[in-house]
Amino acid sequence: MRVRALAKRILMQLRNDKRTLALMLMAPLLILTLLYFVFETAEDTVNIGIINVPQKFTEELCQNNAVPVRCQSPEAIKDGKVTAVVTLKSGKVYVWIDGSDSTRSGNAIRAIEAASRGVVQRRPDMVTDITYVYGAEDLSLFDNFAAILMGFLVFFFVFLISGISFLKERTTGTLEKVLSTPVKRWEVVAGYVLGFGIINLVQSAAITFYLVYVLRVMMVGSIWLVLLTTLVTAISALTLGILVSTAANSEFQMIQFIPIIIVPQAFFTGLFTLPPALEVVGRFMPLYYTAEALKDVMLKNAGFMDILPDLSILTALSVIFMIINTKLLKRYRNI
Repeated sequence: MRVRALAKRILMQLRNDKRTLALMLMAPLLILTLLYFVFETAEDTVNIGIINVPQKFTEELCQNNAVPVRCQSPEAIKDGKVTAVVTLKSGKVYVWIDGSDSTRSGNAIRAIEAASRGVVQRRPDMVTDITYVYGAEDLSLFDNFAAILMGFLVFFFVFLISGISFLKERTTGTLEKVLSTPVKRWEVVAGYVLGFGIINLVQSAAITFYLVYVLRVMMVGSIWLVLLTTLVTAISALTLGILVSTAANSEFQMIQFIPIIIVPQAFFTGLFTLPPALEVVGRFMPLYYTAEALKDVMLKNAGFMDILPDLSILTALSVIFMIINTKLLKRYRNI
């Protein structure tokens, strides 16, 4: 009887907590849907630039899951139009390749090798000449995904810690005490962002230096740009964490938002291959721009102006979240 009474109490409690019930039902379905698209997506095709190659070679590329794109020079790789560029000279195959994505570059090399076997008559000692425009031949899988993982870890922990901390401030009455003083709402939000931001700066620096100098991941760009990107990412995660915490009534509910807010973003950072139509959704997620900026700096030696659009979008999202947070503070006190 006592067991049944306890079970009944739990069920009644869950019935009254509609937010928890919704998250318990919807979060697994969302993750399963994304995983379905990941595993059901057709084999990834690669765009390969062609310069002065015979028609037979082009046809062979098409049969090996590649899309030939006519171009004038290997500069097409820097423009992001193709993964590799191939040309034939005196029976030898010359390839320029973007090695920043080991999966796509591997697919491109295999397609070129397969196409050349049936077209080019080469001596046994004549090998394909491969030049890596970005990345390297020995780029490991961890090097390939280190930039994405760095951004994800920074975003995840800052979101979680800042959200729970702000929630604790609210549930313990500290926030109400602060709002009882002649302080403006925007000053409250800015103060929390500045306070947590200093801690996040230390965390971002620790993660960055550990990856670069201890784990020795590939870093061809400026470490200061990496630090800047992780800091801007941390601020966007901080403001989003504070925003989401206003919809939670306990730490448990805050954690329940992770499968809805954080996990789906990982699917749109380049860790997985998704259909082009679904990849458009990633443009509305902060981690997409973090991953793009970090990959460009760490693997492609991008400069500040190259990543400025990504940083600008992250900054704009942070400002939007701060404005919303300021408006939401009205429920506690009109200032």
